[in-house]
Amino acid sequence: MKLRTGVALVGLASVGVAAAVGYGLLRQVAPIFRPDQCTATVDGRTVTLDVEQAENAALITAVAIDRGMPARAATIALATAYQESKLYNLETGDRDSLGLFQQRPSQGWGTRAEILDPYYAANAFYDELAKLDGYEGMRVTVAAQRVQRSGFPEAYADHEADARVLASALTGNSPHAFSCRLGGTVDATATRLTKSGLTKRAEVVRREVTEVFDDPPLGGFAPGGVQTGHMEGSAHYDGRAVDIFVRPISRANKIRGWAIAQYLVAQADRLDLKTVIFDGRIWTAGWKSGDEWRDYNPPERAGDRAILEHRDHVHVDVFP
Repeated sequence: MKLRTGVALVGLASVGVAAAVGYGLLRQVAPIFRPDQCTATVDGRTVTLDVEQAENAALITAVAIDRGMPARAATIALATAYQESKLYNLETGDRDSLGLFQQRPSQGWGTRAEILDPYYAANAFYDELAKLDGYEGMRVTVAAQRVQRSGFPEAYADHEADARVLASALTGNSPHAFSCRLGGTVDATATRLTKSGLTKRAEVVRREVTEVFDDPPLGGFAPGGVQTGHMEGSAHYDGRAVDIFVRPISRANKIRGWAIAQYLVAQADRLDLKTVIFDGRIWTAGWKSGDEWRDYNPPERAGDRAILEHRDHVHVDVFP
């Protein structure tokens, strides 16, 4: 288990009600504007989330990946969080219930502060799920109920289909199936490089990827910055980009790459991400076509085509 609890991720606190009110007012004042949202589409079924829900769904899934648990575990956890909190990190609930899974301090789930830490809450859920022999073959609602002991044991089944879609996309088993439509503009900040050779925003991304995905091999930056090795105009030269390697190219690494890429898209609003590229596809915040992954066609240049098309690494860059 590599993820540590107590990691502060800005934006994972419960802000759903305020966001919903803000978006409602925006639609009344200026109907041309559309609220930020994320979607996952698998086998013809589409799930739509707001940005906070997407961040939490991606985090829950990433914890399962980090623990080496199957996509089925993520499906069970997501269905549970859907039922208990609608994927919001709630600070209140029935009696002393709290957080994404509405876990109760009085029932031994942890302290209030621990349960409100999404990393802790997800790990606590998976700790209990892992104790269930054969949970992979159980009905989702049965496995969820044995962990949660809810007063409404069949309710988890209502969210199974949506949870399957999210789990399939966010584990990387369904490539380029998860995406977000974001505003695409942020206030400019200082672009001075940190000791790693990255801007402050990019350094935050580097630290988060290292933490969430068990210290994967990274590149595309160096102390003092990089001057060669990338296409003209690349964000790497500004210290705004990180490459996350998933080598060698294989089916397993393609799944892992898509898990990383789609996790990043889910966190794009919070992390101020501009671009994510992997496996010949590109996602860009604020792209005019909406929230879709598009074909990525790099300029012709000498070099390994697989590398140029980002088949063996995920590229992520941040706004200036």
